[in-house]
Parts: sequence; structure tokens; C-alpha cells
Amino acid sequence: MAGWGRLARLGGRLWAAAAPAPVPGHRGQLGFVVRHINSSTWWHEHLSEENVEFLKKITAEEYKAQTASKLCPLKDEPWPLNKWTPDSIRVGVVAVKLGMMPIWTKSGEKHAVTLLKVQDCHVLRYVSKEESGGKTAKLLVGGKNVSPFSKPESAHEIFREAGVPRKQKVTTFNVTDDAIIKPGTPLYAAHFRPGQFVDVTAKTIGKGFQGVMKRWGFKGQPASHGQTKTHRRPGAISTNQAAKVYRGKKMPGKMGNIYRTSFGLKVWRINTKHDIIYVNGSVPGHTNCLVKVRDSKLPTYKDCNKNPPFPTFFADGDEELPEDLFDEEIFQFTDPSVTFA
Repeated sequence: MAGWGRLARLGGRLWAAAAPAPVPGHRGQLGFVVRHINSSTWWHEHLSEENVEFLKKITAEEYKAQTASKLCPLKDEPWPLNKWTPDSIRVGVVAVKLGMMPIWTKSGEKHAVTLLKVQDCHVLRYVSKEESGGKTAKLLVGGKNVSPFSKPESAHEIFREAGVPRKQKVTTFNVTDDAIIKPGTPLYAAHFRPGQFVDVTAKTIGKGFQGVMKRWGFKGQPASHGQTKTHRRPGAISTNQAAKVYRGKKMPGKMGNIYRTSFGLKVWRINTKHDIIYVNGSVPGHTNCLVKVRDSKLPTYKDCNKNPPFPTFFADGDEELPEDLFDEEIFQFTDPSVTFA
């Protein structure tokens, strides 16, 4: 504050020295001129169009080579593989929300499912229990390749160490010591299997500032009978006995744009060709948003998640999978709908 005061006094002296003689009856005006100097530039600001296209082409080829070099993790000195136990906690994946569609079961029931695409998902870093300061180890996972030009070189260090392209979303999963995976290992939709249950976490759609009827589902007040401009108002927010508003009172405010988790969603179908997971019901977030998918933590579905691919599914392993994996209850339209005994 002392520095600002000294600067103001110096400016006042300079203004007084440069100001003309005062005119009787006229009040002088004091003003400051601030000049902003921006030294930062965009990465393509001083490049020609040919150079920009060349850099994009080279980056795409480098990304393709990096992704292809990680397709065979079992041949590239993998970390020790362990067997699954009931206490094991596997890593999750980062997926892109594509949309929703209906499916039918063999009993004729219709279910709405959400399509989640596992796109360019890789393990980035292993954080031990001692480094994280928690009870379990952690694995950093990234999903969906993006351009490297929008971030400085310091932000690319974690991706350079793993040998993978830069990711749009990086998240953390808690894992047990027997489920750790070597950084750079790709993750696929076959990490999950039909019939098991998962938890999906994403940021909800932002609705902005909303009233109590939209935000909390209040009934509102009557439309007539003496009501004037209070049809969508919340009404009383406290009493004269309390003389205060209690903490947590449901009132108007910002709605959405927060992380929410949908627990216990059943996996109905897995498409191994396009790496798409079909989960039951809706999940938070808008279309094309990035979500976290992991094994369900609910104890109710613990028996349904036995013997999954552990620690994950390896494309270069001994297991060969068909293009589509279906749950036993799903009706396939290639089968006859009516059978006669």
C-alpha cells in the first residue's frame, strides 16, 4: 500500500507541474492512462499457413506412431501380473458420452442405455501409497487425444514420460497393490464385461441461476386467489422465533455444473471393435463430455463383479473376443421372436 501511495503522490506532482494555470470557477480533472503490454502470443501467430499445416501433419503422424507403439504391452516388459481377489480394486477408464438408445430383453422389457466410447485411454503414471499419502496406491489415466499446441512444454512432461500423446482429461483412480499397471498401457472397453455393474462420474449440465421450482422442485404458490407476483416464489424462509435463516436452506442459486456419480449401472453390451460400453439408464453430463467409469463400489453388486479381466484386458493377450459381447438377458434381433414347441 505504501508503494501505491508514493506512486499516487508522484503522479499528482507531475500533473500539477504540467497543468496550465487554473481558471477561476473551473474545477480541474484528474485522469490516468494505463497501457497494457501483452508479451504472450498464440503458437501459430507468427507462422505461415504452410507451416501450420505442416506442424499439424507431423503431430498427427507422431500421435499415430506413439499409439501404435503401445498396442502390445505384454511384449514390452510388463509389470508383474497378479490374480484377482475379492479385495482387489481395479483401475477405471475415461470414456466419451455418445448418447442414448433403447434395447429390449428376451422378456419384452425395454431399457434405455447410454453409449460410452473408450477413446485413446492410457495409463499415465503410477503413484505409490507413500507418495500419495493415502491408504491405497493411485493410477493416473488420461483419455482422448488433443492438440499439444494449446499448452506449454511443462504441461507435456507427464505424457512424455508415459510415451503417449497429450490427453484432454486426466483423472485418478485408487487401486490396490495387486492391480497396478505399467504407465503407457492402453485401456479398452473390454476392461468391463456384460452383466457387471459400474459407477459413472461426470460433471452435470450447467443450468445457470435458477429459482426454487426448477432447482429444488418446489410446488410454488397459487396462480390466483389473492396471489400477486408470488407464483414462483419460495415463500417464508424462516420464522420469527428462529430469527435467522438456517444453514442449508433450499433457495435460488446456481444449478448444475458440479460432479455427480451414478451408482450401480448395469453393463448390457460391449462393442470391442469400436470400444463402446452400453450402460443402463442415464449418466451425468452432456453429449461428447468425458466421464469416469469404474467398478461399482456398492456392496449389493459385489457378487456380479467377480473374476473380471485383471488387472485389465490386454489386446495382445491369449483371449480373443468377438466384435460384440451381450448380456444373457438381451434379445438379439437375429434370433426368432416367436418359437413353437
